[in-house]
Amino acid sequence: MKIGNRYLGENKSVFIVAEAGDNHNGDIEIAKKLIEEAHRIGADAIKFQTWKTERIMTKKSPAAAYQKNFAKNQFEMAKKLELREDTFRELAKFTKKKGIIFLSTPFDEESVDFLDSLVPAFKIASSEVTNTPLLEHIANKKKPIILSTGMSTMEEIRDAVDIIKTRTTDIILLHCISSYPTKISDVNMRVLNTLREKFNLNIGYSDHTIGIEPVLIAVSLGAVLIEKHFTLDKNMQGPDHKLSSDPDEFRKMIELIRRTEKILGSPEKRIINSEKEIRKITGRSIVAKKPISKGTEISIEIIDLKRPSGGLTAKDLENVLGKIALKNIEQDEIITFKKLGEKK
Repeated sequence: MKIGNRYLGENKSVFIVAEAGDNHNGDIEIAKKLIEEAHRIGADAIKFQTWKTERIMTKKSPAAAYQKNFAKNQFEMAKKLELREDTFRELAKFTKKKGIIFLSTPFDEESVDFLDSLVPAFKIASSEVTNTPLLEHIANKKKPIILSTGMSTMEEIRDAVDIIKTRTTDIILLHCISSYPTKISDVNMRVLNTLREKFNLNIGYSDHTIGIEPVLIAVSLGAVLIEKHFTLDKNMQGPDHKLSSDPDEFRKMIELIRRTEKILGSPEKRIINSEKEIRKITGRSIVAKKPISKGTEISIEIIDLKRPSGGLTAKDLENVLGKIALKNIEQDEIITFKKLGEKK
């Protein structure tokens, strides 16, 4: 699976998305600064959210508990944070110039059509898993799809995947808990394994916890994409800033993800180059337990297995026992087939 210039999947570098969301506070200059910082700290992509407020909620839609300090209701908050299409065009152009990937989550069909020429893949929010018309509209664009699965049942996820699969098979399922911030006791990271086994798709993780430990666990369990909220400053006014990572924390997270990738390494079990010298020193060879005179038949009582390696090993014992010494062999001398004649 490819998003922009990046291939995603097993044995590929984890794709890291800085979720700017609405942390621009409706200000294009803050949005541009978020893009600059995401590029500076090494994120692969930055993601915003695109919607037409009147298309996705009524004017009386209540705010979630964590949003109530910023607006009397959800409509008022969304309207304040909604960006114009020309703003998104400018941000997409600015992101491309910086050299990272521009993404945005659409919440209505009109926004999907608008974003189609700007994004290499579509992100579908957890809130839209059961929004069949929107799923179909996005899937019809035949671009890679990143599907968050927060607050969804397995049956709902199955239905969404089935709808998408009729149009595209490039799907990443993100484990996600739609709670802001998410309690550590609610993360349930083993769900990643369940999603992989049930759907046979690439899996990732969208994080809403405070801190970075869950992200590293997700990477160790095979997540190919990590998404985490990103802010310039946790103390800024807005609904998502406090649960987001600032540039220093996000940079540290990226460093630890890349370190975790190195630690995970290859699934192939083999002798690593750095082990070869130690193997040579600590391996055991068949040696004479005591001096062996020429003509003596080799028995288990007169040989031993000792360091270093370089001679015959324990697997050669069957072929050594019963053979005749062709020369005198000193105590602790490594025994080789050249020193032995045929069995009697």
